[in-house]
Amino acid sequence: MTKKEVTTIDGLFSSKTRVKLLNLFFNNPGKAFYVREITRLIDEQINSVRRELSNMLSVGVITSDNADNKLYYEVNQRYEHYSPFREIFAGTSGAQRTVSKSEQASDAKAPSWTKKLLNIKALRVVVIAGALVDGSASPVDLLIVGAIPTVKLKLLIDEIEKEEARELHYSQMTYDEFYYRLSVRDKFISEIINNKHEVIIDTDQVLDRV
Repeated sequence: MTKKEVTTIDGLFSSKTRVKLLNLFFNNPGKAFYVREITRLIDEQINSVRRELSNMLSVGVITSDNADNKLYYEVNQRYEHYSPFREIFAGTSGAQRTVSKSEQASDAKAPSWTKKLLNIKALRVVVIAGALVDGSASPVDLLIVGAIPTVKLKLLIDEIEKEEARELHYSQMTYDEFYYRLSVRDKFISEIINNKHEVIIDTDQVLDRV
């Protein structure tokens, strides 16, 4: 982030300490800091830091946890506005959220990982929800149905998490298991598809019948 960009962002917020904290947290997803460590890193007074941390906790931007007799803070990767905030403070672009299956193959703006999913022939159904779709309250971010080897799936998830700059909750199952659980209106599957979601792959249009 350039000095000019920082100055512009400073003007949008009432607290320079808050801007520094947002820069720190959104540039270090998955890393936790304790108060005195934070004050050294951003060079601000401890009282000001504590006040802003309390404000950020109250709106859900960050989370806190006790460890080794210290209170640690880190960015909440499931915060509703995580992606736009990260675009501002970390300078990285988030994935496009509302992209139909037909648009995925040709849309140059679509994240690269969606195109990789489309190229895996073994996948029968792929649904994104939760943190990957604005307004979704699904507990699962990515539902993958198909006979994909565990090692290959793990590498793919790692790539997606790296591009999204957050940890994701995903579930994999065989097509037979998915079809059965869908047909009996299994609670887990229903909770995903009854929430806001996007269908990336549905080779047999099974979800169109729901």
